[in-house]
Amino acid sequence: DSPEVSPSVVFENIERCGPKLLKMLLENISGLVVNADFKVELIPETNVAVATFIKSIDTKEFVKKCSEHKRVREFKMTVRLLESTQTIKAENLPGSISTDYLTVYFENARNGGGPVSDVQLFPDESSAIITFCDHKGNT
Repeated sequence: DSPEVSPSVVFENIERCGPKLLKMLLENISGLVVNADFKVELIPETNVAVATFIKSIDTKEFVKKCSEHKRVREFKMTVRLLESTQTIKAENLPGSISTDYLTVYFENARNGGGPVSDVQLFPDESSAIITFCDHKGNT
């Protein structure tokens, strides 16, 4: 049984490639349409973008294509699969939030969740760390 391949791809060192240009570039390489077939989340604080494919594609092959693509190389971006994790950080939480609420919210399958094993609240930071029983419930 091979491990499940991530539907998300990480692009690092994106400072030389603006958001619109990056999305166009990913459409060109994948042959897919942004927002319909995949979505892109920019994380400017760390100079990273994450493309998550809604449409099923071979993300390993996509990473290979991107790594070999002339423009990706010109922009000196690196590309890799997003690794699976069992832990996420939820931010900008209201002060009144409880661990019970977060547990039930993140266990809800409609929210992409799954069984939660632990919730740590950090009220001073308005955040929480949620740990799932396995890596599948962590969207």
